[in-house]
Amino acid sequence: MKINFLKYSSFFLIVSGLLTLAGLALIFTKGFRYGIDFAGGNEIQIQFQEMPSLDEIRTFLTEENYGNARVQSFGQDQEILIRMEESKLEKVTELTAKIKERWAGAEIRRVDSVGPQIGSELKRNGILAVCYSLLLILIYLGLRFDYNYAPSAVFCLFHDSILTMAIFSFFDREVNVQTLAAVLAIIGYSLNDTIVTFDRIRENVALYSRKESFAQICNRSLNDVLSRTLLTSITTMMAVLAMWFLTSGVIKDFAFTLGIGVVIGTYSSIYVATPLTVRFQLLKSVVKGH
Repeated sequence: MKINFLKYSSFFLIVSGLLTLAGLALIFTKGFRYGIDFAGGNEIQIQFQEMPSLDEIRTFLTEENYGNARVQSFGQDQEILIRMEESKLEKVTELTAKIKERWAGAEIRRVDSVGPQIGSELKRNGILAVCYSLLLILIYLGLRFDYNYAPSAVFCLFHDSILTMAIFSFFDREVNVQTLAAVLAIIGYSLNDTIVTFDRIRENVALYSRKESFAQICNRSLNDVLSRTLLTSITTMMAVLAMWFLTSGVIKDFAFTLGIGVVIGTYSSIYVATPLTVRFQLLKSVVKGH
């Protein structure tokens, strides 16, 4: 069975463009809730002999005037992370002493402190890392294929990154170094899928260019790689779901980001990258015709 993926490509491109613009607007207006990696603060890792509930710990922190601190499970079942925006180490030392007094046998495994200036620098470097990666991908694709393919692939990656981060902004989820690592993983995952499709398009152009139009060849190529795309996405999602349900803490946050990226990346490699390439080819033909 052959699916006509390009039949409604204009609709999907318009929807993707509008969603990207809406995502950018949401990011610039609402912004993100940054973790201590980017905003600065302190992070305390604690191991308990008898694990209290997270609600009990949150109630304790509120009673001790640390209501702004965030609590999450970490690693083993007996460990938690407490994240504080408070930058004074005296307050951190005071809190750890009260925790040891409240829960006998509680062990402070580590305390990490990030100053506001360092956090701001990490945030800037993270944004630059994403921008540089997109630029290098543009150059790589331009050399490997040609510049009919490169802009559509880079827009596809930009689209995936923006929509993923917009979801984080909308649901007010914390953005930290792990989130950035997941976004870079999404870029690599989506790019791999797109390159496989472009390779098949290039092969089919050599075989069918005398019989079919470029749009028909692109649609044929999407059908050729469809089973590979779906199998890759499904197996990746199985691993992501395992991380989501069987782990906690930062690994779960990473799985959440990666899961969103797999869904968006699979969609964009079919309904964004290839249809844009068709339009660039048509534009090139019109320009040459004039």
